Amino acid sequence: MTAVAVLAALAGSPGLAQAQQPSHAGSLSATNDDGLPPGWRIDGERGARELVWRAPKTVPMGDARVEFRTGNRLLGVPRPAKDGRTFRLALDKAAATGLTDLQVTAAGRRLDAAADEPRETDAQGVRLPAQAPANGVDPGKPGSYRTVTGEYDLPAVRLPGFATPVEMRAQVVAPKGATGSRPLALFLHGRHATCYKPGSEDDVTIDWPCADGYKPIPSDKGYLRDQKLLASQGYVTVSISANGINAQDWQAEDAGAQARSSLVRQHLARWADWTAHRSTAPAVVREAPKADLSRVLLVGHSRGGEGVNRAAMDSLYPPPAAEDGYRGPVRWKVRGTVLIGPTIFGQNPVADVPSVTLLPGCDGDVSDLQGEDFVDGTRGVSKGTALHSAVYVVGANHNFFNSEWTPGQAEAPADDDFGTDPDQRDPVCSPGAATRLTAAQQHKAGSTYIAAAARLFVAGDDRVLPLLDGSGRRAPSADPARVLTHAVGGRRVGGFLPDAGAKVTGARLCAAVDPDPAAACLAPDTPGSSPHFASWETEKEAGRGAVDLKWSAAGRAARVTPAKPVSLHGSQKLALRVFVPPNTTGTTFDVSVTDSANRRATLGRVKVAGLPGSERTASYWAQELRVPLTAATRAGLDLRHVKSLELTPRSRSGRAWLMDAWGWAPGTPAVRAAAMPRVDVGRTVVKEGDSGTRTYRIPVKISGHGSGKVRVYVLAPDSGRAESRLVTVRPGSNAIDVPVEVKGDTAYGEDVEHDIAVKAVHNAVVGAHRGGLTAQNDDPEPVITLSPVADRVTEGETLTWRLSIDAPVTVDLWEPVRVLPVTEGTELSTKDVDPQWLKDWSGDVPDPERRLSDANLWVWLNIPPGSTSVDFVTPTVRDQLAEPTESMRVALTDRNAEPLPDRPALTGTVLDRP
Repeated sequence: MTAVAVLAALAGSPGLAQAQQPSHAGSLSATNDDGLPPGWRIDGERGARELVWRAPKTVPMGDARVEFRTGNRLLGVPRPAKDGRTFRLALDKAAATGLTDLQVTAAGRRLDAAADEPRETDAQGVRLPAQAPANGVDPGKPGSYRTVTGEYDLPAVRLPGFATPVEMRAQVVAPKGATGSRPLALFLHGRHATCYKPGSEDDVTIDWPCADGYKPIPSDKGYLRDQKLLASQGYVTVSISANGINAQDWQAEDAGAQARSSLVRQHLARWADWTAHRSTAPAVVREAPKADLSRVLLVGHSRGGEGVNRAAMDSLYPPPAAEDGYRGPVRWKVRGTVLIGPTIFGQNPVADVPSVTLLPGCDGDVSDLQGEDFVDGTRGVSKGTALHSAVYVVGANHNFFNSEWTPGQAEAPADDDFGTDPDQRDPVCSPGAATRLTAAQQHKAGSTYIAAAARLFVAGDDRVLPLLDGSGRRAPSADPARVLTHAVGGRRVGGFLPDAGAKVTGARLCAAVDPDPAAACLAPDTPGSSPHFASWETEKEAGRGAVDLKWSAAGRAARVTPAKPVSLHGSQKLALRVFVPPNTTGTTFDVSVTDSANRRATLGRVKVAGLPGSERTASYWAQELRVPLTAATRAGLDLRHVKSLELTPRSRSGRAWLMDAWGWAPGTPAVRAAAMPRVDVGRTVVKEGDSGTRTYRIPVKISGHGSGKVRVYVLAPDSGRAESRLVTVRPGSNAIDVPVEVKGDTAYGEDVEHDIAVKAVHNAVVGAHRGGLTAQNDDPEPVITLSPVADRVTEGETLTWRLSIDAPVTVDLWEPVRVLPVTEGTELSTKDVDPQWLKDWSGDVPDPERRLSDANLWVWLNIPPGSTSVDFVTPTVRDQLAEPTESMRVALTDRNAEPLPDRPALTGTVLDRP
């Protein structure tokens, strides 16, 4: 069933709207007629076809997801091999046709050899942002309590979809001598290697449990300094280990988010038990004050950030029991989350749980800073009372927030994730750059802002709010780090949003994610990237955008008119989130508003400079700019009915993007989670059968309360392109009803995935955001043979062998053939064959002359659908030399270029022309 047909089926839903091969030194290499780039091949054994990429060197394990793409289209998430270099994607996730412009990416950055060489960034244009005034309260100062430290190690737990049990180990740091119940802060580390060999410099693995001679990497110990700061201020803290998840999350459709949530809630449940029954608690817990489970802060780093976000969601809106690793009662209340360089593959933040997201300006792992969606993605989803803050830390990398991921501090091998290549120095992020933080400076800044979130969300101290909400204040404890913030939610009202309902004049309403350069907010060749435009599951998205302003003379206003007037009543200022190109200065705007009676007032003038940035950074990040509303009040505007916003450039030329604008007032309102429906997409696997057509439905569970709107993307299995619709969902309904037709046949083919992806739009939450139906091929792989067609020729003629199958198939088949050394007589040399043929098939040249088997000839032949054979031809050349009879030897091989033991090698003979 096509995507269009599926969307037509969805139209009955209530509220539905319109909507090549490795190249190694001294080893084998190949190219093919379909032009797969170096390092790529299509491989397979026992009927399982795979798209394979082998990196020229080890790809460090990190939190960003390695993805195969063709252009802007996501093909899928490959399975990593233990060598750290080879990645495989089943061809049920990537059609074997149309594999053009192949790319390997992680968080938007290219990993494959086809990536462009970095361009030089003008170091003279890079400058630190001005130091902000100090805030009146500094949460980075240690408190008055001494601390007690220890750990516990409980029996491992089993989690759905994970074959190996996951450890229940944690580090506890608590205040000593504190009275009464104390709030609990739980830390969850991200995805990192799990085991290391003591004494080695780089011998780490992703095994679990660790093999003999290897020790677990103690990632859970990496936040002890953060824990000690909080404990000195009166918090009980626990940092939990998740190595068992890290070793297995590559196979999880959600990259382990649900498993991490289950693990977090397993620990919280133990703490709830220990609070009620102190005598059953581990020794370190008994030494600590009693934990107050009604005041919980969750802190997650990288994939741990996405994990604690899901734990907060699952604590309010329970997930499907079959997918959940914790099924007990919720005996805690999550007051807020801190997300450090987080992933958010599902782009499904929890709108009604306050959050602070730390964005490291030199993140070399989650380099697209996709965690910005924990802020942007909450807009319009719920009431907007929960504060969602983004904290951009100039010069911070990904790893150094965890001391066990930091060279010189870690027990196991560790590195700087941004990289330290002296031949490719980055003016912003290379060690020693004026804008780059040291490990100690970075960790101190992280501790300070974690403590700020705890003080605001858990202790309710609004005096730290200016550190987090875009007010432009700094915490001296974080010095010398330059930290910028912006926020949505809190006491912001109204909202000029660049969505489909808005009308824009004097500027352009652009799309965050769109393959069309004319529609996209940032052109594909833009050096650097924007966290606001991080990609998701589809190559094009609805409902995400910005207002793109570009001018060559001052004075032309850009006007944004929402679909209906907004209310700024009760606000003191208008807060705008605006970004300009990195390293630029002097961009100035006048800001004006007009009410429904056409009364207009200019509120004031704002000035903004770009962040320090390079081609490798995501520095197109919005800064919060505020202007008082007093001029509008004096002019008699009706602030309950403001119909438009104008930005008038006063600088001579420039470029800027407006993300949104809100009425702002100081303070933090009480947050109460709204009753919402929850959507979880599952997966069904069916056999295709031998005949007939069967109709199945993609499994979608809608639970919770109330009604809400989500956007459903139906992904075409052949192209990956998506069509989308808005759908109104209610608990227990079949509002997302996606039928899929599966046709049976007796021809060998690939598994086919019919997938959908879902994103919350209003008054809804989404847990498992992607799933679908997999139609499995149930027909045997054809028998493959290699036979001679012309294996005795005279020089100047063509040797030919035929690769055949015993029955036609419905997919491309790729089979490898290798040229082997001959076992007797004289072998053809590189000068005995057509030089263009040699270049096309091996990338090699005739000189210096050598045996043909030494020319890296490992060829992958393609039998297209409907065909039963393809010829492998070797054109020889005629020369004037008197030579003996020469030969070449070919054989079918396995994926490692080893000849198949049950298939004979074939010899072709070339006679000297008389």
